[in-house]
Amino acid sequence: MITQALGALGGSMPADEQAVSTRVQQIQSLIQATQASSAPATGSAGNFAAALQAASAGGSPSGQFPGAASSGSGQYDPLIEEAARRYGLEPAVLHGLIQQESGFDPNATSSAGAEGLTQLMPGTAASLGVSDPMNPAQSIEGGARYLSQLMTQFGGNVSDALAAYNAGPGAVQRYGGVPPYAETESYVSKVLGYAQAYQSTAPQPSTIAGIA
Repeated sequence: MITQALGALGGSMPADEQAVSTRVQQIQSLIQATQASSAPATGSAGNFAAALQAASAGGSPSGQFPGAASSGSGQYDPLIEEAARRYGLEPAVLHGLIQQESGFDPNATSSAGAEGLTQLMPGTAASLGVSDPMNPAQSIEGGARYLSQLMTQFGGNVSDALAAYNAGPGAVQRYGGVPPYAETESYVSKVLGYAQAYQSTAPQPSTIAGIA
C-alpha cells in the first residue's frame, strides 16, 4: 500500500518529497474511504473511478496540475477514447498518463530510450505489437494495452498499475505496492491529478458508470 511505502521513507525526506508523499497518502486514504463507504467496484473500471474521485476530493486539480488539457492534446481524444474502451480503461486516466509521459509530443524521446506519446521502451513496444512508437495511434494503442495488462497483474489497483508503468512491475511486487521512490510517488499523484483536471475542463461521455 502507499501508506506502507511512505512509512518506509521515515522523517528524513526533503520538504518537496514530503509534500509529494503527503499528497499521495491523501489520495490513498480517500481511495480507501471511497471503497469502504460504497459497494465494491467491479473490474478495473471501478478502481479508476475510485481513484479519480479521490484525486478530485484531494484539492483543486486545475490549480495543482496546470496544463492538464495541453494544446494539441484534443486531436488525440478519439484515439484515447477508442483504446480505453477496447482495454476497459477510464479515458481520462489514459489521457493523464500521456500528459505526464510526453506532454502530448508524439516525437518525445527520453534519455533512457523511451519513445512516443506513451513513452514505450523498444522492447516493451515490440512485445505489444507496436512497430513505430512515434506513430500516435500505435503508441496510444500500445500504452493502453500495457496499462491494462498491469491493471490485471495488480488486481485492478490503479495506483499500483501506474507505479508499475513508471518504475516497473518488479519494483511494485518487491514493495507490495507503490515503491518508496519520490519520482514514482509523484508520477502516480500527477497522472491522477491530470486525469481529474482533464475530466473537469473537458468532460466527455464515459464508458464508466458513476463518473461525474
